[in-house]
Amino acid sequence: MPTEQRDWYDTPLYYDIVFDDGTMKEADFLEGAFIRYAGKGKRLLEPACGSGRLALEMARRGWQVSGFDGNAQMIAFAKERMASAGLKARLWEDWMQSFELPKGVKGGFDMAHCLVSTFKYLHTEKDAAECLRRVAASLRTGGLFFLGLHLTDYEAGKEEHERWVARRGSIEVICNTHTWPADRQKRLESLRTRLQITDSGRKHLQETHWQFRTYNAAQLKSLLRKVPELEFVECYDFTYDLEDPRKLDDSYADVLLVLRKR
Repeated sequence: MPTEQRDWYDTPLYYDIVFDDGTMKEADFLEGAFIRYAGKGKRLLEPACGSGRLALEMARRGWQVSGFDGNAQMIAFAKERMASAGLKARLWEDWMQSFELPKGVKGGFDMAHCLVSTFKYLHTEKDAAECLRRVAASLRTGGLFFLGLHLTDYEAGKEEHERWVARRGSIEVICNTHTWPADRQKRLESLRTRLQITDSGRKHLQETHWQFRTYNAAQLKSLLRKVPELEFVECYDFTYDLEDPRKLDDSYADVLLVLRKR
């Protein structure tokens, strides 16, 4: 089967199917943690909203959703699904390190979130800090930012592989992700994702290559110190268990930070 070199963000339906299994658990956690650490409010900002799976779910739960993504296909897909569901959200194209709220969208959001390591597409410390500052500026005092990302074990020195299968109707997507050892000096790690797609009986294979910026716990803490507008509140992992907070250290890979606007 020939392999098509294609950015998986340009095929939002298949991307959405791959990640949809976690949507309910993530939304439950966001709402539960928001009640615990912030109290009342229903205005939500989602940087890098992607296919809109969480934007849709949070809108269903009564949140006033605004979000942006740098990929035009993703935003078009997200807008279409919101319209099909009869729900409203303000969605636009923009970038995490330089986003601006469009005319008619006011700041003072109660919550913002950016999960599943999208933050690591910001390849420089400057861009990462600027993203955090812009999110902080968009929140009300006491508002929360939930930031999820994978930490890197620089001592591992071996390649890593993940595989999972997701289905929706007549579509099956087998996702294989390969990660190479990080370059500690450049703080970059290379990844390859292959999607084997069966859509209405037709099969094809597409492949995406990209790089993430790397963080260990100390590097993440150092970044947070550069943005005093956000205070560290708590840390969890990708089990999204509100009753099981974790220390921010290198003993596990999947970190979910709870940050509060001072």
